[in-house]
Amino acid sequence: MARYTGPSCKLCRREKEKLFLKGSKCFSDRCPIENRNYPPGEHGLSRRAKYSEYGVQLREKQKVKRIYGVLETQFRTYFEKANRQKGVTGENLVKLLERRFDNVVFRLGFAPSRKAARQMVLHRHFTVNGVTVNIPSYQVAPGDIIEVREKSKKLDVIHSSLRKVKDNMYGWLSTEKAVLKGTFVEVPEREDVPLNANEQLIVELYSK
Repeated sequence: MARYTGPSCKLCRREKEKLFLKGSKCFSDRCPIENRNYPPGEHGLSRRAKYSEYGVQLREKQKVKRIYGVLETQFRTYFEKANRQKGVTGENLVKLLERRFDNVVFRLGFAPSRKAARQMVLHRHFTVNGVTVNIPSYQVAPGDIIEVREKSKKLDVIHSSLRKVKDNMYGWLSTEKAVLKGTFVEVPEREDVPLNANEQLIVELYSK
């Protein structure tokens, strides 16, 4: 299964903003973006890039890809599916990405980052409606119940992550911390998703 395996912090530096890819490290003074807020590489500090219209659109697409941990081919597939759906294409794209199983596990608070959530899903630590699912890209549907498998309920990473999140932070999710269970109540509206991105730029890029 293809995935990015390089340093996550370099991705944040490339976009010159925090993408919150490393969990608690992103909130500490160990985050490289705090004192190296410039692109990686020997010319990163001296380069003052002036992006063209295409460059701005490309950077926005790369940023969203990296936030959700999706590679180019799969991201393009999401866009094409969003474009076929009724409604605003950019908003449909965000909704599809939010419905990814690894993202829902992260949003519920069972993992400190999407990258960790993806790994935990692959290792079969969660079920959906009682059935073990180990596909990070699985599209969660309204009403689906996500639970930690019985043999995984003592994992420190899950309990540590849950202690750091507020109860039911998102209106479209419901978390029952005591029993390590969550429900995907409904597909969120775009304005409810905490994503610092302009998805319309992505639509314009792919529409060229």
